[in-house]
Amino acid sequence: MKEELVTDILNKLMTGELSEYFVKNDEFLDFRKVLVKRQDFKHFRGISQRGGDVLYQYLKEPRS
Repeated sequence: MKEELVTDILNKLMTGELSEYFVKNDEFLDFRKVLVKRQDFKHFRGISQRGGDVLYQYLKEPRS
């Protein structure tokens, strides 16, 4: 998964254009590598799914 695509997806989650985004297990590490570099990292919530997939959502309040 390309960094530009991940950044675009994360920005759409932040603006509310997307309410959630589903990341497949084989794309998780590429996705997370970009996510953890962001200033608003704590606003993203990843909900693990069966099989190692993750559902990401953007929170108005940062998680602790």
